[in-house]
Amino acid sequence: MLKIFNTLTKKKEKFTPIDAGKIKIYVCGVTVYDLCHLGHARTFIVFDSVIRYLRHCGYQVDYVRNITDIDDKIIKRAYENNETTEQLTNRMIQEMHLDLDALNILRPNYEPKVTEHIDIIIKFICLLISKKHAYTAPNGDIMFSVKTMRNYGILSNKKNPPEIHDNILKKTNIKKNPMDFVLWKKTISNNNPGEPCWPSPWGSGRPGWHIECSAMNYSIFGDRIDIHGGGSDLIFPHHDNEIAQSVCANETACANIWMHSGLLLLNYEKMSKSLNNFFTIRDIIKNYDPETIRYFLMSAHYRSQLKYNDNNIKNAQASLKRLYIALRDTNPTIKPNGGEYFISKFISKMNDDFNTPEAYSVLFDIAHKLNNLKIKGHSLAQGMAATLKYLANIIGLLYQNPEIFLKQITSKHNKNCHLEKVQKLIQCREVARKNNQWELADRIRKKLTIMGITLEDGPTGITKWHCK
Repeated sequence: MLKIFNTLTKKKEKFTPIDAGKIKIYVCGVTVYDLCHLGHARTFIVFDSVIRYLRHCGYQVDYVRNITDIDDKIIKRAYENNETTEQLTNRMIQEMHLDLDALNILRPNYEPKVTEHIDIIIKFICLLISKKHAYTAPNGDIMFSVKTMRNYGILSNKKNPPEIHDNILKKTNIKKNPMDFVLWKKTISNNNPGEPCWPSPWGSGRPGWHIECSAMNYSIFGDRIDIHGGGSDLIFPHHDNEIAQSVCANETACANIWMHSGLLLLNYEKMSKSLNNFFTIRDIIKNYDPETIRYFLMSAHYRSQLKYNDNNIKNAQASLKRLYIALRDTNPTIKPNGGEYFISKFISKMNDDFNTPEAYSVLFDIAHKLNNLKIKGHSLAQGMAATLKYLANIIGLLYQNPEIFLKQITSKHNKNCHLEKVQKLIQCREVARKNNQWELADRIRKKLTIMGITLEDGPTGITKWHCK
């Protein structure tokens, strides 16, 4: 029985889809004005593992992740680059796909762009106005009136959070309530030449951020979905505002379950472009294998904060390497066999609110069992290896050839390890062993050890190696 923590109710709940066998899930995506950073990667890897697991359980999952392709930051960056907003966003969308594909993140069924849904957004705003939940501000903007929403802030339980209040007070001269937010931003003539705008009943302009997801979600899925997700930094105000808009327009909170991934921390602050406190995915892939990054970003429970530092990434790499070493010299075409206990345990951990750290522990139990079986030459070793790979694949891990993975991380991360030199030394050692020159063979092993190379002499005389 799958249980998921619902941010709205603050407890784990038994998951029952609206339509039997089918799941509708919407995750807030990227504002495409720059390359994706590692904080984005954490959110999308979390929900990628959720999607993969739900599909493994037999559900038909319709997954939507939106793209914000019009925004103040986009307009500013395009102006700085001397390009159009469309040129900038199209380029950044391509780069986003390259980065997320590298991390083995499945693409959603649909990636709606804001600029392709302007008509739907305008209709949604018209509905809110007709129900007296919105008004025209003195500067021509259309504002949502939070006082018309009973229990506003129900998701975050923050009725008037000071960290937000201080910032929005600057605009109170155009608002009836400091907490009111923009639904439609009117274009001011000659203010920003070339700024994208669209015609509307309230004059030319563009949508506010919060209305975008409510309108696109409704246009694709209707008034109710199974799961709405995103990073925990979106709980307030974005997701609170989505709930307010959806309840006031359609008399429903739009999602049965609200899921939020914990923040990725760098220097004890959330990884964020606005704080200039981030590494892009590209930055990290230069130094670490993408699967190592994926493993690291799932190494804490998805609702927990996760600290980024080199030691934590290196520990993740070492852990992943142990799993790949266990898979060495096994047949990838064999079906899982003899691991029914482990499969049941893995499923129970994932059914408990997608507990990947506990699921990882099951993988290491299998690896330990597998290593013992290999040492004994037991026939069950191949089936156990298949079980390990089968379960890891469910959450997008262990999809590479073990030898290729181990060689890749060797060449990327051990600067003392020069591939040609290592291979020559290993060949010299093998010749020495064949000629019974054991002292020379030992000296070569010691030299390789100093270089950070661990040797494994197999029963057939073939030597395997990897970096420490």
